[in-house]
Formats: sequence, C-alpha cells, structure tokens
Amino acid sequence: MTHKPPIYPFPAIVGQDKMKLALILNVINPGLSGVLIRGEKGTAKSTAVRALADILPVLQVVKECPFQLPPGEIQSVCVDCMKIECRASTLNGEPSDTVERKVRVVELPVGATEDRVVGTLDLEHALQKGEKRIEPGILAEAHRGILYVDEVNLLDDHVVDVLLDSAAMAVNTVEREGISFTHPARFTLVGTMNPEEGELRPQLLDRFGLCVTIEGIRDSEARVAIMERRVAFDGDPNGFVKKWDDESSKLVEKIQAARVLYPEVNVERSILFEIASYCLKVGVDGHRGDIITLKAAKTLAAYNGRKEVNLDDIETAAELALPHRVRRQPLQEIGIDMKSFTGRSK
Repeated sequence: MTHKPPIYPFPAIVGQDKMKLALILNVINPGLSGVLIRGEKGTAKSTAVRALADILPVLQVVKECPFQLPPGEIQSVCVDCMKIECRASTLNGEPSDTVERKVRVVELPVGATEDRVVGTLDLEHALQKGEKRIEPGILAEAHRGILYVDEVNLLDDHVVDVLLDSAAMAVNTVEREGISFTHPARFTLVGTMNPEEGELRPQLLDRFGLCVTIEGIRDSEARVAIMERRVAFDGDPNGFVKKWDDESSKLVEKIQAARVLYPEVNVERSILFEIASYCLKVGVDGHRGDIITLKAAKTLAAYNGRKEVNLDDIETAAELALPHRVRRQPLQEIGIDMKSFTGRSK
C-alpha cells in the first residue's frame, strides 16, 4: 500500500469563506447540484476541494466494485456487472468483502469524451454472448465522492450537460443501440474556471446550483498568514496537519450532524415568499434559482444546528445561488449584496 503525503488542512485555508461555505453545503447536500468556482489561478480552489475530501469520514465500499456501492446495497446494475464473482455473491445474498477508503476526488480531463465520462456497453460481447457487459466511466468512479472539473468552460457543452444532469438526478444512464443501463451517480460536482479564458453558456451556467467568484486576498496580514502557514506545512507536513486536527474534527462533526438534521428542517411559507421576492427583484429567469436558494437555505440552517430557516439563511443562500442567474448582466459585475434588496443589515 502506497503512503500518500499529507493534505493541507481545510480549516487552515486563509480567507475564501464563500468558496469554503459553498463546498461544505454541497457536501452536506449533493442535491444542490454542485458549485462553480470562478476566479484567477492560485486562489486555493483545488487545495480546498482536496482538503475537504481528506477530512470527511471514510466510506465502506464493496471490494473492487466499479460503482462504489456500499455493502448490502443491491442495484439493478449488479445484474450486468462485469465483476462476475462479486455479482454472484451479491445476487445470492452472500456477504461481500468490503474495504474502507477516503472520499475520492475524481478529476475529469479537459479532453474527456462522452463515452469516457458516462461509460459504455461492449456491443460485441452482447451480440456474441447475449449478455450486457458494462464498461463504467468517470461518473461511476465518482459515486459517493467529489467530481472535480478544472476549466469546465473549456469542455464540450454536451459533456458539461451530461455532468450537470447526473449531478441533479444522482443517476447516470447509458443507452447504446437499444440497450441501456442505469447506475447511481451521487457525487458533489465542483467546476472551476478562469473567466478570462471564456464563459459558459448561460443555459449551462444556470444548471450549477451555487456559484462563487474569488480572487487573490488583498489584505496584507492575511497574505502573510498564507505564506507563513504554507512554509510551516512544507517544512513539517505531519506536524502542521496535527495542529489542525481539532478544527478538522469539529468541522466533520458539524457536517455529519447537518446531514442528519437536514430532513427535519422546516420552512415557513413567509420565507418562501421572501425567496420569491429576492428572485423577482434581481431578475432571475425560470424557477431553478428559487428552488436552489430554498435548498441552500435549509442546508445552512442544518449546518448551523437549527430546524427552522431564518432570513439570514435566505440572504446567505441567495448570495451563493443567484448572482450567476441574474438576467442581462455580465457575471463579473454581479456582486449581489442581498441587503441592498431587503434593507436589512446583519
């Protein structure tokens, strides 16, 4: 077993609070359909993603399962799985060999084809043997993990569409020559892009649940803190990580508690009218903005240990869910401050 080097601790990342919050909310509730991080290089985007994955609780996975299924979960895909021994034991109700592993960060190459992303069927085997043989793609590998797409704006639009569909529906379906199969694909989608290299089409932009725009920190003390912490980590990675263990553990406990609490969070009808009012005032097309704002606000309430959504939750959620959906304005000019629409000050 190869020894992996220590990962920079998530709580040790200086600043970029909106980005970190958006990532945490998507880990708690993958139903938010992912987060798009827009900004210049060197602003801790990939560091934050890997750091968050590293501190999350380990997963129980059926050994060598290409679909990352937990033990005891029989899916229709098991019938057609190429892993013959695993398939036989699963369908016969026999206990499966399991392994523990960390949450994966699966990276999508810029040049990835649709077949590589969604998977494919071995048609030759189907014709010769009369059996389906599934060749899983990246979406199967990313199930129960984080799918990280750097420079998402440079991907083929159709591939981006497939990713966003799977992120929203938590399943992936492959159809070839009248044969199809479906497997679970519940993952946290994180896309990053530099706006100077081109924009996403508005139709695709709208499909990302949350969006944050980040830039290099302008405060001198914070920049010094970044340098000091990085030098300390490079000099003694294990010692630096250990210093942040308590903070990391507290964050994980808070995330786990939020996952449990989320289904119990209530939303008063008056809060729904507040959300609708925000979306109308900023000029959001369609209704996805309303729904994602509601989901994000409920997730925020759960993250803060509450069963009721309040106006502060709505404001924070709107700042993450609405700016990239505002009509007829360049995204880089939309720094929505919801207080300007509500007249409230925190």
